Order: sequence, then structure tokens, then C-alpha cells
Amino acid sequence: MIRKEALNMTREWDKTFPKSDKVESTKVSFVNRYGVTLAADLYVPKAAEGKLPAIAVCGPFGAVKEQCSGLYAQTMAERGFLTLAFDPSFTGESGGFPRYMASPDINTEDFMAAVDFLSLHERVDAGRIGIIGICGWGGMALNTAALDTRIRATVASTMYDMTRVNAKGYFDAEDSEEARYAKRSAMCAQRLADLKAGEYKLGGGVADPLPEDAPFFVKDYYDYYKTPRGYHPRSLNSNGGWNVIGCESFLNQPILRYSSEIRSAVLVMHGDAAHSCYFGRDAYADMVRGSKYADNKELLIVPGATHTDLYDGGGKNAIPFDRLESFFTEYLK
Repeated sequence: MIRKEALNMTREWDKTFPKSDKVESTKVSFVNRYGVTLAADLYVPKAAEGKLPAIAVCGPFGAVKEQCSGLYAQTMAERGFLTLAFDPSFTGESGGFPRYMASPDINTEDFMAAVDFLSLHERVDAGRIGIIGICGWGGMALNTAALDTRIRATVASTMYDMTRVNAKGYFDAEDSEEARYAKRSAMCAQRLADLKAGEYKLGGGVADPLPEDAPFFVKDYYDYYKTPRGYHPRSLNSNGGWNVIGCESFLNQPILRYSSEIRSAVLVMHGDAAHSCYFGRDAYADMVRGSKYADNKELLIVPGATHTDLYDGGGKNAIPFDRLESFFTEYLK
């Protein structure tokens, strides 16, 4: 028997975005194949009838469903889709212990478990399911799309390839065997330090206070996670961050190895002012290079948008929701 953990989920509205009067939202939970119970918010358009196309949403990496994944989910529900924004394993209101760990395998499975849930939901047309991954979950979404043949359409928004950034550093500045060896050695030492201390050391999250000489992308993160714009008490990035060893396995496990074999539709969208734009451009190029399935792939560059502008619009309506609606309408028909 598949057992589900009883989760303690907040019932009042505690999101970083206003509640829509066009959508019904309810708390739900589901179990992944590792037995971790995941917490989610289900959004259903009030005016909808019958079985609906559905979209599972997750991200950014270190965020919670009350932040921008919930905003994406609610907005797409306003446009006629049944949507599900969920917390990954070991984070937010989801289960799993120890807390604040990440895994390219388990987190890909989280997305597949969300597709399981939607496929069996009475209001969902199981042949019309898509996913949206934001930031680090954009890479997870592409990995899931390469594995899960039930997915008909995928959006990777302002994406990171978490395996690449862990193994090579930002802008590939640490792409050497020596640099990776140093990281591995530090992680191994930290494992023993944690065991001796009897607890896992946290990495620290987004810098606070913000150093005067902080690079632009750190300021960009601060402006979202550490201000009323996007702060949430359950968000790792808003608070103490991941465990120091939380992302250790990403060092050796590229997640986009088979992206060129994705047969379903994919839209990669990125702001041209985002420090992370190279992740999206390169992921798209790798996905279509030599692929037999390039015709339904698209790279959308949003002029003037920074990385976090595609979290919540950045006060300038930067998220191209009209394009997301037309993309999913076309491929979830």
C-alpha cells in the first residue's frame, strides 16, 4: 500500500501575490515513488466545465509554492487551465527528511509524481498535461520532459542548469578538474563535520545584509527574496538556504543529456538582461542540435528582463503570459 504522510499545511492565504476571484484554490498532497509526500496548491478556473488541460508548476530552486510558482499557476488557471503548484521534496510544506536537501533524481521524480496526480484527477484530461519549471526547476522540467512521455508541453522559464552551475560555477568560470576536486573535497569534509555536530550546516541563502560590492545578479535575488516583493518565511532562499551538502550530487550528474530526444513541445524563455540567460540559450541549442524533433521547440528572449523579472513580472509585466497561454493552448489541444 502506498502511504501518504499527514502534512501540516497552512489553510489561510499566505502567498506573495493577491488571490484571484476567478479561481478556486485548494490544498492537496500526493506521493512520489520515494515515498515522500508533497504539498501543493490546486487552482481550478471557476467558470470551467468538464475535463481540463492541466499544468504542473515548480520553482525557483529554493523557493516555495507561495512565491512565483503559485503566481504562474494561478495566472494560467485564470486562462482556463487546471494547475498545480507544489513544494519539492524536503522543502516548504512537503515531507521528506532530512530537510533542505536536493537531488537531480528525486526532484525530477517530484515533477513526474505531479503528472501522476494530475493524470488521475477527475477534472483533468490526462492526454493534455504540461509542466512549467522556473529557474533551477527549468532544467528539471527539461529533464522530466525527456523522461516522461505523458507530458505534451513544457515551459522552462529563466532556467538554470543546476548540474552545470554546480560543476562549472557561474559562467563556467570554475570548469576545471582542479576546481571540481576542491569542491568535492570540501563537501566530503562537511559531511563529517555535520555528523560530528549532529546537524546539517546551512549554506546561508541570499546574502543579507547586501554587500555594497555585490554583483548585479546577487542584488537581483536580494530584491526578490529579501524584500516584501517575494519574501516568504518557508522559502530557503529568503532565509537560511540549502544545507551546505544539499546539492552535492549535482556535481557529477548532468541532467540535460537526452534533451535532444524530447518529442513533445518545449518553450524556453529567458530575459536578455538576466545573468542566467546563457543557460537558456545553450539548453535550447543543445536540445535542437541534431534533433529529429526540433520543429516544436522555441527559444523566446524577453527584452530587458532580468532573472527575477520572470519570477513575478518585476513591476513591468515581464512574464509573457499571453505567449504561455497560446503555447499551451496549441500543444494541449
